Amino acid sequence: MSGTDVHAGEPIAAFGSTFQNPILLASGTAGFGRELADAVDLDALGGLITKSVSPEPRVGHPTPRVAEFAGGMLNAIGLANPGVEAVARQELPWLAANLARARVLVSVVGATVDDYVTVVRRLSDQPVVVAFELNLSCPNTARGGEHFGANDDVLRELVGRCREASARPVVAKLAPTLSDIGRTARIAVEAGADGITVVNTMPGLLFEDAASAGPDRWPARLGAGNGGVSGPMLLPIGVLATQRVREATAVPVIGVGGIRSVGDVAQYVRAGATLVAIGTAGLADPRLPERLAERWGRG
Repeated sequence: MSGTDVHAGEPIAAFGSTFQNPILLASGTAGFGRELADAVDLDALGGLITKSVSPEPRVGHPTPRVAEFAGGMLNAIGLANPGVEAVARQELPWLAANLARARVLVSVVGATVDDYVTVVRRLSDQPVVVAFELNLSCPNTARGGEHFGANDDVLRELVGRCREASARPVVAKLAPTLSDIGRTARIAVEAGADGITVVNTMPGLLFEDAASAGPDRWPARLGAGNGGVSGPMLLPIGVLATQRVREATAVPVIGVGGIRSVGDVAQYVRAGATLVAIGTAGLADPRLPERLAERWGRG
């Protein structure tokens, strides 16, 4: 399915399911859905991508974890999550009981290839799960901080083993810093990926200014030091990545980065996106994704 198959007001077929509109909530910005249930009609959206899930609970990075700046947001949450068992027992059953139309994709993360396979295998019997989004932009600590998606052999093994572990579709989420994102996407698809998500955050660093930190002390604004840059500045980066992935593959593409308006959604669709995911803009205005879904539906 190409982006040109996506028309305002029409349902979208992807990943063996039907999405009522192309608007998703991006991973890491909506928790597991219930956190936003009082503020957003989740069932008005095309769906949501859960917070990244690892085999064991993760407490994440030290605070502060978020810093705003003129061009967007810098964050270092550290992939905090309750672990796969809590997600299987509590979060996914809640989504199954409370969503009738919005589709659920589960983001998966880990420190090793085996971690990804463990999560995918454990959650594959959950009926609410439409697909798994493999967060391949997570630092691979076993390889000195290299992203999983940056090493062709590791990428092939990770995607291939996750594909074998589940009958559910798997979607590879790639970093914007890859030297040839179309080539990497093609390798992921050849290994078994049913779709590609682009892009994740850009790496960045900000320091406190002298006025707030003192003239001789400029600590990093985030507790972890550096973090991921998101927000409006990602829009042209994500649109270009979407086009390059579309040119290199024939699978559905989820476009992410800098979306704040229906016009931004159209930019991704024009580049070849099948679905789009709203991240930072939804943190600033939780009702924005719902409004975009409504406006897209009107054509």
